[in-house]
Amino acid sequence: MKDTTSPATREPRHDREAIARMLPAPAEWDVPQARLAHHRDRLMRHIDQHGGTAPAPTRTRPRLLRPALLAPVTALTLAGALTAGVVLAHPGARTSRDRADLRTEPAAALLTRISDVAEQRTVPTVRADQYVYTREKVRGADLSSGKAVLGPLQDSERWLSQQAGPVRQEGLQRVDGQTSRINAEFGDTAGTPAGISRPTYAWLGSLPTDPDALLAALKAQQPSTNDSAPDQWVFDEIGDLLGGVMPPRTAAALYRAAARIPGVTRAPGARDALGRQGLGIARVDSGHALRTEWVFDPADFRFLGSRTVLVKDTAYAKAGTLMSGSAEIENGVADRAGQQPAAGELTRTRDAG
Repeated sequence: MKDTTSPATREPRHDREAIARMLPAPAEWDVPQARLAHHRDRLMRHIDQHGGTAPAPTRTRPRLLRPALLAPVTALTLAGALTAGVVLAHPGARTSRDRADLRTEPAAALLTRISDVAEQRTVPTVRADQYVYTREKVRGADLSSGKAVLGPLQDSERWLSQQAGPVRQEGLQRVDGQTSRINAEFGDTAGTPAGISRPTYAWLGSLPTDPDALLAALKAQQPSTNDSAPDQWVFDEIGDLLGGVMPPRTAAALYRAAARIPGVTRAPGARDALGRQGLGIARVDSGHALRTEWVFDPADFRFLGSRTVLVKDTAYAKAGTLMSGSAEIENGVADRAGQQPAAGELTRTRDAG
């Protein structure tokens, strides 16, 4: 029956129902409600930090925001992660056979090579009164229109407090010239201590270096509200911790631990957000049809960045669509938030521009 009521008198509910009927059919798979709520919360934190209209200041862990909120949302821009490669040693020249091996050897073997180099690096020791600095290029997909629209590259800088905590202000970030504070979660009057949600240099150094013990320790940190499979969750957490300024033994242990996660494979042709092609390590999150790739410099195994792509057609994008990406530019140690590290405390990635 035709609705003859005027727009002025028609109930809003009728308009909502009419609009709902116009929306495209949902994808073949959906995100569990717990997962949806989790990522909606992360989205609101991100909007708040990038000049949006979130209801209150909130804490956001500096990490690559994974696009697992697989439904149209307002102003979704996926941010970068605390990942940057500090490499002050070079593995040395390689023969053509070595280079061929790098392209074809299994993921576990490549991660072992990367681990061996990481353990020999020399990195600065970070004091509790200093800040770890990271600069990267990031981009992500906006789903507000109902279709994935890849946004432009953004320049992101972060200064992360190294205090053991708990701290209310975790650091500072600057995105395309706009500066904002990184605060503890709204309502958390005690602040956030060093840990998986705020990984300081000292906390990273306290982690076990045995790969199996490290995997167990990380898996034990998975929140009960997170519905990811434990292996996927720990792979994502390691990805968030990669690079940066951390004790060499910890960096090496993270790579060795990643090599033991089932489902970790090579990613031929992997590129970071700047288009730099490198050696790729990947894992598919089958629960959300996403593949996350880590990209490493083939010359010195430096961590270059990461990207996340769809592996299944959805209502908003086809398989193979890039959902988020990051590229490491430089990182180091600063004495104050907002201050550039001294020249001797700063490392740049290859061809960072």
